[in-house]
Amino acid sequence: MKLKKTLLASVGALFLTGSLLSTQASAADEAYPTKPISLIVPFSAGGPTDTVARLLAVPMGKSLGQTVVVENVTGAGGTIAATKVARAKPDGYTLFIYHIGMATAPALYDKLPYDPLESFEYIGQVVDVPMVLLGKKDLPANNFKELEAYIKANGSKVTMANAGPGAVSQLCGLLFQSRLGVKLTNIPYKGTGPALTDLLGGQVDLLCDQTTQTVGYIKADKVKTFGVTTPKRLPSLPNIPTLDEQGLKGFDVKVWHGIYAPKGTPPAVIAKVNAALKAALKDPDIKKRLDESSIDIVSMDKVTSQSLKAQVDSELNKWGPLIRKSKISD
Repeated sequence: MKLKKTLLASVGALFLTGSLLSTQASAADEAYPTKPISLIVPFSAGGPTDTVARLLAVPMGKSLGQTVVVENVTGAGGTIAATKVARAKPDGYTLFIYHIGMATAPALYDKLPYDPLESFEYIGQVVDVPMVLLGKKDLPANNFKELEAYIKANGSKVTMANAGPGAVSQLCGLLFQSRLGVKLTNIPYKGTGPALTDLLGGQVDLLCDQTTQTVGYIKADKVKTFGVTTPKRLPSLPNIPTLDEQGLKGFDVKVWHGIYAPKGTPPAVIAKVNAALKAALKDPDIKKRLDESSIDIVSMDKVTSQSLKAQVDSELNKWGPLIRKSKISD
């Protein structure tokens, strides 16, 4: 009888302790945030992803009542930062903004130390950065139809620059070649900056690049523009047709971005961050500044956990086979 009472007392104590811890955790979630929050950017300061992060950090911090500090953690195409976030404490004080690399990394890197679909909590999609297919100024082709004929006549003599293995510019170029059924001479650079410089100088023929870096050169007529890589024309370049409308049906390449947290971050915390993100994306000043950089804010129905996870899953299936077939590696 004494043993039975002792066991019952122990079980009761454990239940009480568990309930107390659960209540404390719930209270902490409700009070969140009580200190500054880190928003990890996997690339250097000044780039498109960093620009988006810094634009969002201030209004998000205002909504949350705490400072959102942008932290640049570079290396290995974003995987070093992703690993750091995946291993961080799931308390809402470490957030992560990453682009299409979340879906391409598994095919690019052996033994990736995290799983894009299982190692993170998904907060929501953020923005899309469109791309354009550019040619050097003295390229004989003047429109997409002429470019297609020129490429088929010259084959591997045509050079296509990219920002290096696994870069979106390379993936865009490979998809373009795959859809045309041709193989060009691909020339990797250490970033889109030097690749664009050589295109402007006439050293390479073609380049797929983000609008954030190219709209000025397009409007100044310093390059030839053969098409937008997204399904719809861009407000900033209304006269440039899409590749889709010029025959490459379904061609859709954009540098999409999402915000994540470590796996296990409480749902109440995720909900608060999601609300702050939506408020920031609705801010008229933020929209104006993003529009000026030709960066598209996604529709609010995409600023959800479910939408972002579906996007990653879809892009894993889209890019994985192409990367493996092309034998791209880090």
